[in-house]
Amino acid sequence: MMQGYARRLGHQYLKPSPSLSTLKSIYPVSDKYYGYDHPRFGSNIATKGVGHLIRKGTGGRSSVSGIVATVFGATGFLGRYVVQQLAKMGSQVLVPFRGSEDSHRHLKLMGDLGQIVPMKYDPRDEDSIKAVMAKANVVINLIGREYETRNYSFEEVNHHMAEQLAFVAKEHGGIMRFIQVSCLGASPSSSSRMLKAKAAAEGAILRELPEATILRPASMVGTEDRILNKWAFIAKKWSFLPLIGDGSTKIQPVFVSDVAAAIIAALKDDGTSMGKTYELGGPDIYSMRELTELMYETIREWPRYVKVPLPVAKIIASPREILLNKVPCPLPVPEIFNLDQLNALSVDTVVSENALKFADLGIVPHNIKGYPIEFLIQYRKGGPNFGSTISERVSPDAYP
Repeated sequence: MMQGYARRLGHQYLKPSPSLSTLKSIYPVSDKYYGYDHPRFGSNIATKGVGHLIRKGTGGRSSVSGIVATVFGATGFLGRYVVQQLAKMGSQVLVPFRGSEDSHRHLKLMGDLGQIVPMKYDPRDEDSIKAVMAKANVVINLIGREYETRNYSFEEVNHHMAEQLAFVAKEHGGIMRFIQVSCLGASPSSSSRMLKAKAAAEGAILRELPEATILRPASMVGTEDRILNKWAFIAKKWSFLPLIGDGSTKIQPVFVSDVAAAIIAALKDDGTSMGKTYELGGPDIYSMRELTELMYETIREWPRYVKVPLPVAKIIASPREILLNKVPCPLPVPEIFNLDQLNALSVDTVVSENALKFADLGIVPHNIKGYPIEFLIQYRKGGPNFGSTISERVSPDAYP
C-alpha cells in the first residue's frame, strides 16, 4: 500500500505545474529576449574548419568548443599564448611534455578545471606520441630549436619530429586539422641548417597530409622572447651590445600574440586555410641596427655598440659547433654568437610580396613599437618609471 501511495505521489509531481505553464507563457523557449536561441546563449565559436564538433555554452572558458587539441611544444615561448587562446574559447588542450613537472605548471591556470591536460611523452617513442594524440581531433606542432645540443640535432628537432607527427596523425584517422609552425625564410637553399630542416619538414608534412596548414612566422617578440630580452640583458651586463656586421640586414619582427591569433583563426575558418602556407610578419620592416636602437630607446639609454665583422663573428661562434659532440659535458647555450643564426641573418628575412599574410586570416598585426615591447621597461637603470618621456633617457655614464 505504501508503494502504491509513493507511486501516485511521484506521478503527481511529474505532472506539469500550472505555475510552470504560466512561466512558459511569459518566457517561451524560443523567446526573442530570454530563449535559448538568443545570441547570448548560443556559441559564438565558428569552428567550421574542424568539422562537425559538439559545441556547448556561451563561448567562454567554461564552454565546450568541441576542439581537443594536442599542442606539441606548448611549454615554449609561443606555446603559452596558443594554449591560452585555445583555453579561452573552451577547448581541451593536451600538453605533451618531456621535462619536469614544473615545465607545464604555468599552463594549468589558463583553462577551466580539467581542460589543460599535461601528458608526459618521449618524442623518440612513436607509441608515446600516439598516446598523447589518441583523444585529439586537432594537432598543432610548435616544436623548434634555433641551436643544437649533443642530444638533439637541427634535423631531428625541426624535421624528423614534425614528419613523425604528420605520419602518426595520418594513421590516427580522426585528426581534422594539422597546423605546422615553421619559420619565415625556410628554404632548401638557405645557408642555415635550421631553415633547411624547417623547409624539409614542410615538404614531409604536405606529402603525408596535403590538407595541413603551414604558418611561417618571422622573429617573434614578446615578454619571454629570445631577441630583445637577450639584447637588453647583454647591453646591461656588458655596457655595450655586439653589432654583427653593419646591422643593415632586414627583418620583419612580429608580436607573438598575433601569431597565436593566426593559429586560432586558421582553426576557426571554414577550411579555406587547409593546404595553404602563410607568411606572418609584422607591419614594419627593421634593419638589425634600427631594432637595437628601438630596444635602447625603450630602456632609455644611449646606444653603445661594438661592431663585429660577420667573418669574425663566425670564427668566434665556430668552437662550440666543433666541440659540440666531442666533449663529455653540455656546452653553454649560444647567445649572440650562434653560428647558424649568423648564417640565417646574412640575408634579409621579410615576407614575400605574393605570399598569404595576416590579412588573409582576417588579422591586423600590432606595431612592434609600443605595447609589444613594454616588457623592456624592467631593464631601465632607474626602475620601470624612470623618466616621463623617451627624451629623458640618460647615458650609461650618468650613474656611478
